[in-house]
Amino acid sequence: MLAVSSHCVRLQRVAARPRKLQRAIHDLVALPGNKPVIAYGPPGRSANTGHVATVFGCTGFLGRYLVAKLAKAGTQVIIPYREEDEKRHLRVTGDLGQIVSMEWDLRRDDQIEECLRHSDIVYNLVGRDYETKNFDYDAVHAEGAQRIAQIAAAAGVPRLVHVSHLNAAPDSPSAFYRSKARGEALVAAAFPAATIVRPGTMFGYEDKLLNNIALWPIWWKLNDMQTKIRPVHVMDVAQALSNLIGVPSMPGPLTLPGPSTLTFEYLLSLVASVTYNPPSRAPVVPKAVALALAKAAQAVWWPALSPDEVERRYLDDVDVPGDWDKIGVVPDEIEQHAISYLRRYRTADNYTRPVVLPASRESLYELP
Repeated sequence: MLAVSSHCVRLQRVAARPRKLQRAIHDLVALPGNKPVIAYGPPGRSANTGHVATVFGCTGFLGRYLVAKLAKAGTQVIIPYREEDEKRHLRVTGDLGQIVSMEWDLRRDDQIEECLRHSDIVYNLVGRDYETKNFDYDAVHAEGAQRIAQIAAAAGVPRLVHVSHLNAAPDSPSAFYRSKARGEALVAAAFPAATIVRPGTMFGYEDKLLNNIALWPIWWKLNDMQTKIRPVHVMDVAQALSNLIGVPSMPGPLTLPGPSTLTFEYLLSLVASVTYNPPSRAPVVPKAVALALAKAAQAVWWPALSPDEVERRYLDDVDVPGDWDKIGVVPDEIEQHAISYLRRYRTADNYTRPVVLPASRESLYELP
């Protein structure tokens, strides 16, 4: 009996041992320079994809989610930062040694080169919604993007992913969109194999869409609330960017709009319905008045609304098909996540009430 028991214990120990993981063809990625990248280890946070990625703009709205997805898959991520406190929350997104922080400045070529010279993919998410005395739109979206692309090409980085905007156009009334278009052209000239990603307006926990509508609904009544946008979930865009790391090369533009075209009128109704707060009764502000107020707000360090943002509130998102199928992501509708980001604006009495969506979209706007 003792011999049988000992044999059973040995069998249990053998069965409890982790099986040796077998590599598959998807664990091997051949970079454009024929350098192989081999993934190994168990799936998840403790894995190692073999990739090293640099994410410029990692402390921004989209950047934090991209870093989290890359690190969770086992990619070593270089996170360039300007302010120490802005990047501390990113250190815990990856396993020990997988998040490497490096100080940088957009106008320091040596610091940019140090941040990307060991990477096999570089993401440029750097951008800003309003201009300051130190950085205007062109300095960030055009000249800065060109500098990163040129240094990446000179350092021999195999892949560059440049994030622009869905409405980037050289003839746009908005200086923001014009600078985005110039940045795309300069990046394509400096790094011809770069992937240009054009997402729509993103929503999420720290967004400037749903949160802004809940706090300042009056500024979303511009253009009689008829401006059409195509909001996209920030997690979907982050997942799409993360998926690009497994693609050896995907040059050219990649358009990532939201799945539906919505008006400001519908978004205001959606926010009011989810938060159980009555719709704003503030009158529609004429464009001339809105521009004057926005210019006056420039005297404040943090402008509530810049003049260029006023211009953007009058521009519809372009009607172009999305390229989600190319990177294996199905974007979510904004109604699926609205309660997660807007519940904080409910009163205590309404906090746990069920979600009641507004009237059907067809009754509020005409689908394209």
